[in-house]
Amino acid sequence: MGLRSSRASAFTAALSVLALSPSLAFAHTGVGATHGFAHGFMHPVTGLDHVLAMVTVGLFAWQLGGRAIWAVPSAFVAVMAIGGGLGMAGLDVPFVELGIALSVVVLGAVVALRLEAPLALAMGLVGFFAMFHGYAHGVEMPENAGGLSYGAGFMAGTALLHLAGLGIGMTIGRLADAHGRDWTRAVGALVCVIGVGLVSGIF
Repeated sequence: MGLRSSRASAFTAALSVLALSPSLAFAHTGVGATHGFAHGFMHPVTGLDHVLAMVTVGLFAWQLGGRAIWAVPSAFVAVMAIGGGLGMAGLDVPFVELGIALSVVVLGAVVALRLEAPLALAMGLVGFFAMFHGYAHGVEMPENAGGLSYGAGFMAGTALLHLAGLGIGMTIGRLADAHGRDWTRAVGALVCVIGVGLVSGIF
């Protein structure tokens, strides 16, 4: 747990810098850039489907441990940026809404079943779904927002949601060593059920 905690702390610090640096970098460019960053930041944190998927990515990374703690969320953010670029460019990506809803189902099931996936497979899985999330962010960029500032915003929002998932896993693990795994899996199962509701149109 000591090694896992130290790696988690390092990853938390790195993502915190990532989350803060875009706002500092674009703060001097004027209202347009600030407006774009704020819109980008709020887009992932105000949608139930985005929040559930991204927090669950953090939980999944925590379950895997080791390098996955930073590699799995990083893969999601990186591929999501590519998807965002496609959306901003107006290119077509099919089945975006379905892909986002299915990401909640699949990632919730992965956590609920506590699948011990190889690191490359885990990164590929989250990256696949990140493309849909990123595209949705990009295609909904406001016309008066700058692409770079908006992209930095939704990447920062996503990173913070991954941190939330890691934090949930760490908290459960520390407060309930005996039943922490069961509680984490229960959270995954709940996310999966909500995801089914998103796919079916109930939510």
